[in-house]
Amino acid sequence: MTNRKIYTLSLLFLFIGLLSFKSYAQGPSPLKKYTISGKVLDDELNVPLEYATVAVQNTNDPSKVDGTVTNIDGEFEITVQEGTYTITVEFISYESKVFKNRNVNSDLDLGTILLGLGSENLDEVVVRAETTQVDVRLDKKIYNIGKDLTTAGGTVSDALNNVPSVTVDIEGGISLRGNENVRILINGKPSAMAGFGSTDVLSQLPAEAIERVEVITSPSARYDAEGTAGIINIILRKKETLGFNGSLTINGGNPANAGINANFNYRTDKYNLFTTTGYRYRESPGEAFFDTRYFDTREDTFLDGLQYDRNVEDRDYDRINRGFNTNLGIEYYLNEQSSITGALFYRLGDDEDLTTNVNDYFLDGNRVLGTTRLENEVEEDNSWQFSINYVNKFDNKGHELTTDFQIERDKEEQQAFIREPINFNTTNVGEIFIPRERTLTTEDQKEYLLQADYVRPIGENSQFEAGYRGNLENEVTDYSLLQEDRSNNFILNRNQTNIFDYDENVHAWYTQYGTKFGDFSFLLGLRAEHTQLKGDIDSELTQEELREEFSFDITTNFDNKYFGLFPTLNVIYEIAEEENITFGYNRRINRPRGWYINPFPSRSSRNNIFQGNPNLQPAYSNSFDIGYLKRWEKLTLTSSVYYQRETDAFQRVQEEIDIQIANPDFPEEGPETIPQTVIRSIPFNLATNDRMGGELGVLYNPAEWLRLNGSFNYFRFKLDGEFNGDSYNTENTSWFARFSSKVTLPLKIDWQTNAFYRGPSDEIQGTQDGILSIDLALSKEILNEKATIALNVSDILNGRKRSSYTNTEFFEQDSEFQWRQGQAVNVSFIYRFNQKKQRQQRRNDEDYDEGEF
Repeated sequence: MTNRKIYTLSLLFLFIGLLSFKSYAQGPSPLKKYTISGKVLDDELNVPLEYATVAVQNTNDPSKVDGTVTNIDGEFEITVQEGTYTITVEFISYESKVFKNRNVNSDLDLGTILLGLGSENLDEVVVRAETTQVDVRLDKKIYNIGKDLTTAGGTVSDALNNVPSVTVDIEGGISLRGNENVRILINGKPSAMAGFGSTDVLSQLPAEAIERVEVITSPSARYDAEGTAGIINIILRKKETLGFNGSLTINGGNPANAGINANFNYRTDKYNLFTTTGYRYRESPGEAFFDTRYFDTREDTFLDGLQYDRNVEDRDYDRINRGFNTNLGIEYYLNEQSSITGALFYRLGDDEDLTTNVNDYFLDGNRVLGTTRLENEVEEDNSWQFSINYVNKFDNKGHELTTDFQIERDKEEQQAFIREPINFNTTNVGEIFIPRERTLTTEDQKEYLLQADYVRPIGENSQFEAGYRGNLENEVTDYSLLQEDRSNNFILNRNQTNIFDYDENVHAWYTQYGTKFGDFSFLLGLRAEHTQLKGDIDSELTQEELREEFSFDITTNFDNKYFGLFPTLNVIYEIAEEENITFGYNRRINRPRGWYINPFPSRSSRNNIFQGNPNLQPAYSNSFDIGYLKRWEKLTLTSSVYYQRETDAFQRVQEEIDIQIANPDFPEEGPETIPQTVIRSIPFNLATNDRMGGELGVLYNPAEWLRLNGSFNYFRFKLDGEFNGDSYNTENTSWFARFSSKVTLPLKIDWQTNAFYRGPSDEIQGTQDGILSIDLALSKEILNEKATIALNVSDILNGRKRSSYTNTEFFEQDSEFQWRQGQAVNVSFIYRFNQKKQRQQRRNDEDYDEGEF
């Protein structure tokens, strides 16, 4: 129990004790009663101070003491008899304010009472704001993002990579405890800002926009059942300070990287206007390498019967990303209990990628053919999201109704031009003709969200919740492939050209009940979800031709419906004031989505393709989690162990198949299409996955000038499954660790070091090497602490590379992939308007109630 609570309860117990000895008024006529009221705010941030203590003492009889505490809006009201009183308003770490000898012969409104921080507490509060704090609730851990220098001028993805339990791989993929099946939410809801299931947008939004990250490994029934690993909920900043305030961030670096982002807020008593707007230009050079050795000599019909037993691919990526995004909203306060918020998010992307793929073919150790495949791709992305939120608070005790409506639209157009000239040929084949290719992909995505949540407190320590959420999504992918013939004409490849129309509709209802008794708090809930996955494949191929093309049965028109119940249970046992144990259980689902279902293969490589599987069924998991938290004066320790069993888990399988491509000699010679042998990666409901592990986190602030943060995650999974008669049983043990230190140097200079290492692992068809990344950063406050200038260098050892080995029945392969090559240097300048350096978070963020629901 916090010092604040002890103080408040002591006053209440004193008040109750005094009541038992209170004497009755003399005379036949009792004294009249009046109300004393007011509102308590922080004098600099102008935010309400919840749980501030108000003590009322009768001047003529000091034994008569009454008291109350402020509500979430900083308001208080207390009824007293007519008389003269001394009124004292107090809050921990703040200077007290005393109103002496106030004569109460009518209702007394003290108005707005501003409290300032006590001078003896200023340094302590600064330390709190400078470092990331962790709060534990019944169903989540909340990381209040501190001043992370290594992400200054960076993106949301950069910030997530420094959150314990979370990893962001070299391609931007996000994992939770080593599991990639994680659900990303923005402000508690699916959002276009999360890219409709992709994480591309998170690499464009500025890290400065994040207020906190909620890591929900044991989600309650309130949250989506999607994501077997759990949920990462990103809460964006929205200032509550009265008046105009904001910040402007400008950054630039090498490789070429420039951006500007503005975050402005204007609040009055009736409304709050807010916006985050920015533009970003970024170049991301990358590279990849594939060395594939075949156990039998291959004969490529497409390359005029070329024979080879080894293929070496050396790729270079030159990417240019341009993006504009803005989020504009207004919150209007209808009255003291209700408000309505409308917001519009818009994003415009203009990207250009050039991939250079040098291919060398070998036979019996001799190089027989060399080509250079050049793929130039341009992409335009135009998306918007409109949301409206209504909140009605029936009282100040948590009884409220919240409703949300959200509509999103995203349209992407990709055009690629591919050519592959020959630069080396010592075969007996003679002239080899490799046709040019053109692809055009249009993706049109729409999503509608309707949500309602009702919360009803029951007594002092219990709470009931219920709600509904409907998600309706539609995605239409129109893909065309044209290939050149020997007359330089481009012919439509009907085997690959298609339109894939996909719907995912989810309706969910939930209810949950939470209560606290003694040192125990628990939250028990049940969520029911009805899912419809509907797809229609429009292709010139018949059902039989599709089966021959993809070597498994394809359903061109499917409509899968299923209903699931998802129970949840979360418990906290409070051992002591700063020590607790948590337990969580939940059942979750992993639905196959968009590109995992589309059966038409990608064309990023002529020899290696990815193909979706429309026959995928959902995977289900049951998870158990036990956690422990202990706080000392300068040290916070968090730990947990967990177990998860997932059935029908998706796994990618690599195999060798033939696909049909256009014959460049048609119609003069041969059939319209000819086979080409490729390595295909495709997902199947392959296995049962047993995953277990443990994690340990430490936050240590030994001195005002030194702050340390470290975490360690160990996990093990066991797969049991087979495909096409081959066993894919495997066991994998891996781990990752991160460490961060921040040192305050003279002249108000901060120096931060972040290190991350992911250990090697065994995969279902090979192994993957470890990855080491180290980042450094320096910053200095300038212009009377109204501005910050920061320099950071990421991946100083150039170690963020994925190196792996794959072994199958047909081939073995060594590969290396680096999404962004070399070290990245970034300089950023942040200027704050009408803001002082953040000294304090809302008190309900710092001194949380571990029994809060």
